[in-house]
Amino acid sequence: MRVLTWLDWLNKAELVPISDPRSAAIAPEVGREDLQEAIHCITPQGAMHRGARAIRFLSMRLPLALPIALFLWIPGVIWVAEMVYMWISRNRLFFSKIFGCKGACAILPERKRDHST
Repeated sequence: MRVLTWLDWLNKAELVPISDPRSAAIAPEVGREDLQEAIHCITPQGAMHRGARAIRFLSMRLPLALPIALFLWIPGVIWVAEMVYMWISRNRLFFSKIFGCKGACAILPERKRDHST
């Protein structure tokens, strides 16, 4: 979430952590277990994207992430990206032990957003 916040110069996305009580109200049809398994993106029109497809959708709206989005639009790449995303998601505890959240999360300082708009 910290990386997405830094890449979102134009404040196109509102990132709502699973711990926020609004998460259940925003997507009542999505269970807590599903929310823990993958990132979810809900468009202003109500469409929902999950996992690598959410990354692709968000990347199209973030100037520095546009190359990622374009790569994910190459035919067949999103299928592979979904497999990789799910593998990383299933093994995230292993990866957090290797990289340690403190070190990985400290790469970028926290960016404060102006929520008044």
